[in-house]
Amino acid sequence: MTVKIYGPTASRAARALWIVHELGIPFEHVAMEMKDLKNADYLKVNPNGKVPALVDGDFKLFESMAINLYLAAKHGKDGFFPASLEDQAICHQWSFWGMTEVEKPLLTILIDMFMTAPDKRKPEAVAEAQKALPKPFGVLNGALQGRDYLLGSKFTVADLNLASICSWAKPIKFDFGPFPNAGTWLDRCLSRPAYKAARSTK
Repeated sequence: MTVKIYGPTASRAARALWIVHELGIPFEHVAMEMKDLKNADYLKVNPNGKVPALVDGDFKLFESMAINLYLAAKHGKDGFFPASLEDQAICHQWSFWGMTEVEKPLLTILIDMFMTAPDKRKPEAVAEAQKALPKPFGVLNGALQGRDYLLGSKFTVADLNLASICSWAKPIKFDFGPFPNAGTWLDRCLSRPAYKAARSTK
């Protein structure tokens, strides 16, 4: 069955597009425009009027991490979604950790650099966000010591979800010099063909 993913590629929908490419899930991409988010038909899919959203048969789901964890549990194979409850919990841990610890400061800088008029930029907020990033990247760097991926030697949904957030460190040119494990891990994740395919999805 084909799943339907709502949201432009340059949004959190990119996470869902990455996972459908990664797992070979048949999908239809509906690249929403901002003006369409409040349409009555779309609000039946996501009453928040935001993206992304997923429709899988009669099942509807919003929130990017919920979508990816659902698809991983349903379609994951070869350890992409781990078998043990403990390892599944670690996948949830890193997915939510990325949202709470990394996403906000990265987005603050990204929006200010690329989506804000020069006269409306907020250097104080950017400086605060830049100051906040070394701590979580230090945590990630330590977790990756001696391993290729978050759960060991295999790429899992934990890596995909977290790398989808950390990828925003690239355009802002975050210095991974003090965090070599994290930088190498991110490059490894973003070199995957499915990530590149997701970025080129129209």
